Amino acid sequence: MSRTRVKVCGVRDAEMARVAAEAGADAVGLVFVPGTPRAIEPEAAFAVMSALPPLVTAVGVFRDLTLDQFVEVEQACPTPLVQIHGPAEVDLVRRCGPGVVRAIHGPPEAMARELETWADIEEVDAVLLDGSAGGEGAPLDWATGAKLVEGYSKPIIVAGGLDATNVAEAITAMRPYAVDVSSGVESSPGVKDAAKVRSFCEAVRRADA
Repeated sequence: MSRTRVKVCGVRDAEMARVAAEAGADAVGLVFVPGTPRAIEPEAAFAVMSALPPLVTAVGVFRDLTLDQFVEVEQACPTPLVQIHGPAEVDLVRRCGPGVVRAIHGPPEAMARELETWADIEEVDAVLLDGSAGGEGAPLDWATGAKLVEGYSKPIIVAGGLDATNVAEAITAMRPYAVDVSSGVESSPGVKDAAKVRSFCEAVRRADA
């Protein structure tokens, strides 16, 4: 089994981006969803992205995306990867690629259909299974998720309600390519806690070992 990658989502300042990278995070998420606790303006996000060390990736996170919104953000903060939550037609996803992480959630039947849809879309690099529409801290049913992604052709990322106390269980159940954490490493909504970030990354390393 290869090591499990870590994405810390909802990072809003350069110092926390550096903390996450030093703790072992492979990626940080910059949330471009206005009105949410972790939202960041594109210009501020660019400063965060610029503070990342080499080989740590910035991921632009969108929900209910329109092409105009994507283009506007991309001009100010062109992240290497784009994570798309909410309804999105195949054509829109293609035009936002390459480097798309397609996030899905819902009942197993709906997720199965989504997995089938995105399996053959070249611009989709990975599929993220979430326990909610994103950022709500709702856990995914890992046993069900494991059945859905068995033999799947693209890397799988697991999100939803993860923290240092349960991430090992998620990794054991699903063997994902990566795990994505947000509220599980916060002291309050939108405020990342450096100690929790370090504990989460350490818990992932222990699970892999």
